[in-house]
Order: sequence, then structure tokens, then C-alpha cells
Amino acid sequence: MSHPDILFSIVIPSYNYASTLKRAVSSVVKQMNHKHELIVIDDGSTDETPAVAAHIKKEMPGQVRFIRKENGGPSSARNLGIRESHGTYLIFLDADDELFPSALQALERHITDHPDSRFIIGGHIAVSPDGKRREHIPDFLPEIPEERLSAYLLGKRISLCNGACAMHREIFSRADYPEKFRSAEDIPVFAQALASHSCSMLPQALALIHKHADSLRHQFSLAKTGGLHLVEEVFSEQRLGPEFKHLKSPYFVQRSLSLFRSAYVAKDYTSAKEFYRIALQRDWRVLLKLPYTKKALRLWFRNKPESY
Repeated sequence: MSHPDILFSIVIPSYNYASTLKRAVSSVVKQMNHKHELIVIDDGSTDETPAVAAHIKKEMPGQVRFIRKENGGPSSARNLGIRESHGTYLIFLDADDELFPSALQALERHITDHPDSRFIIGGHIAVSPDGKRREHIPDFLPEIPEERLSAYLLGKRISLCNGACAMHREIFSRADYPEKFRSAEDIPVFAQALASHSCSMLPQALALIHKHADSLRHQFSLAKTGGLHLVEEVFSEQRLGPEFKHLKSPYFVQRSLSLFRSAYVAKDYTSAKEFYRIALQRDWRVLLKLPYTKKALRLWFRNKPESY
């Protein structure tokens, strides 16, 4: 339930990120005022997170509220954050990322200028493991909901990430994060926000998103678990109205190709073949997408596919 005096609730879901949690928290606390609250949801971490939390509480008294729960995945942590928070707008910052300096002040000014906006899309700076930075600033946001949704799901013209956007609490009155998914769980929420709510762009960086050299096989295993069931979740009646149903089949193909690519990069070539076959069965025009088709041909006719 929102509180009229709290504009932003920043929620940091954390699972085994003791090494970066203080950095994330500090990036928020440095720019907080009386209109902001910060909540850290410890999703049953098994590392030193409780000790780090105790240290932060001592070093930053009264600035952060810590809630510890049994492990349930990122969606369950975010959903608990929604229930426990009081802000009109919510910002979900991953525990290994940082809020960009003055991001909250920039968002406040934006809301003053765009009081009807319910989904504010900002930019971010991607930080690679070697320290290199690449700025991503939004520059495309159609006014028509159908065009926004298509640009996000199919055209990849709209890039969204947690930490770099603010969502009005009204967005979650329709549906919250799907807890059965542990990968791509934010796609259904972003889709319903783009389709059903007033959106606006804030063309500046709001977050530092740190990229990690995680195991590609591990990343794909999480994505594979949700697989194509994600399509049904995105287009469920709870999230999207019937006027968007014509986008479902094209998104099924797009999702199949995305999983094909992830499997290919992870060198799970059996799964890669299967997801390409599924995409091709649904729409023969997949053959015209040459970057994918070239990789698929290598799978069938070469013993050692090149890296993607």
C-alpha cells in the first residue's frame, strides 16, 4: 500500500551477493531523501549476506530495511518488496548493480513534468568485467500501445532493464512477477506496463549495470527451464488484452530463436537444433533471418560450429 509522503521505493532483491550488496545500497543511500525508502530482500542467501546486512545497518542506521525470506527466486523477492513497500513508484535494483548518481532527483523532475506517466524508461551504462563502459540511452517509444509492445517483444527497439526504470504501483494491480520463472521473469511485467499504461522516456543513465562472466551453460539452463512457457505467461488474459493476441505467434517464433541463440552460445547444440526446428515449423520465413539460418546450417553440416 502506498504512502502519500513516499514517492520512490527502491527494492534490492539479493541472493548470495554479499560481495556487491554494500556497493548497491550505498549508491542509493547517497541520494535518498525523506521521499524515498530502501528495502533489501535477502532471498535466503547462503553466503555472508546476513553479516553484510548487519554491518550496513550499523553503518547506515535507519536508512535501509532488511527483510530475510526463504529462497524463492527473484520474482518472489520482488513481489515481497512490492507488498512491503509504500512508495508510489517502485525501482528494482539488482544487488550487483548501482543506481547512477542523481538518478532519483532526475526521476523526480521527470515526474513533475510528466505526472501521468506510469512507466518511466531510463537509460543505463553497461559495465563489462574488464571495466569498459557502454552507454544505452532510450530514443524510441511509440505512443500507440500495440506499437510499443511490438517494438519490445519483436523488434527489439525498446531495451529495458531493472534499475533503469521506475514503475507506478498501479502496474502491479493487474499482475505481479511470475514466480514460476527464474529467468526472463521481468518480460511479462514489462510487457503489461508497455501495453496498458502511460509510458515516458528519460533519456539519461539511471543505473550502472554490471555484466558478469557467468557460465553460459548456467544462464541457458535457467532460460531453458522456462522455455516457451514464457510466451503463454506474457499473453495471459491477466496481463494483456485480446487486442494484442495477434502478436503472440510472432513472439513465439522470436522466443524460439532467442532460445536457439542462447543454446548455441552455451554449446548445447541438441537444444539449439530443437528450438530452431520449432521456430521453423511455426514460420518458414525464419529461413530469411540469415544470422540464425547460417548458425543452424553449421549445426547440421559441420562438426564444430563457430562461436556466435
